[in-house]
Amino acid sequence: MKAKDARVLLTGATGGIGQAAASALVGAGASVMLLGRSPARLAAQARALARTCTGPTPPSIEWYAADLTRTSSLGGISDVAAGWGCNVLVHNAGVPAFGRIEAFAATEMAQVMHLNLFAPMLLTQALLPHLRSRTEARVVFVGSVLGRLGLPGFSVYSASKFGLRGFAESLRRELGGTPVGVQYLGPRSTRTAFNSDAVDGYNKATGTAMDAPEIAAQALLRLIESGAAERFLGFPESLAVRINGIAPGLLDGSFRKHRESLPPLTPPAAPLLDCAPRIDTPDEADSHSLMRGAL
Repeated sequence: MKAKDARVLLTGATGGIGQAAASALVGAGASVMLLGRSPARLAAQARALARTCTGPTPPSIEWYAADLTRTSSLGGISDVAAGWGCNVLVHNAGVPAFGRIEAFAATEMAQVMHLNLFAPMLLTQALLPHLRSRTEARVVFVGSVLGRLGLPGFSVYSASKFGLRGFAESLRRELGGTPVGVQYLGPRSTRTAFNSDAVDGYNKATGTAMDAPEIAAQALLRLIESGAAERFLGFPESLAVRINGIAPGLLDGSFRKHRESLPPLTPPAAPLLDCAPRIDTPDEADSHSLMRGAL
């Protein structure tokens, strides 16, 4: 698929990789619908992107504010994206999780799994009938190298990203022979506000390289245009992913420094009760405001 033919619904558009991805896509001629939670930030981002567009037929830039943690929002997102003619769904929204497993409250683990895995599954399901009707379409999951390579301190985050990659792989095979291609992008650690001070310290202590968000953004653009099934970024991370897929036990002894660089153990901040994120019933959907804008 050529970028100029893409109409991309981009979740997590106001984040570090999201902003870089939006710029890369619009710069290549793709039309983009920015999806995030803050109408003010989305509107400002859309105006900034519009100022970079030149030529007689600039790409369409729209924004839509919604909360992916509320399942009642997903139907509205799908309806708006379908009406706009979306043919590429990029799942970029997510939340971080770092620390020893004993330090996580059940509520925090549930929220990570909900936003990083369950919400993309539900939004894909909602938009899939429309995508099937396109001549060519894509569903792209922006995951992580940690969706194929588990590291100490990232057990909860990796669980969500391993699940996301598994969903992408199964869905790709399920949709074989249809117009919908399914892809997975696995960036390595990226220099954005997504990383906490603890993660930055961990990366420094373990010698973990970090990429600029523009590297992930350009990789996303190339992935969409190429149609490849998946791509993992960085070296030695991309090599470790291959080794881990063949003989994961070979790498187990390679992460002593990572274990020793974990933060001290602290108890969970909340009791292990009522951990499920709220799944709204259909009659509650109208109570959540959704906002949309276009340039």
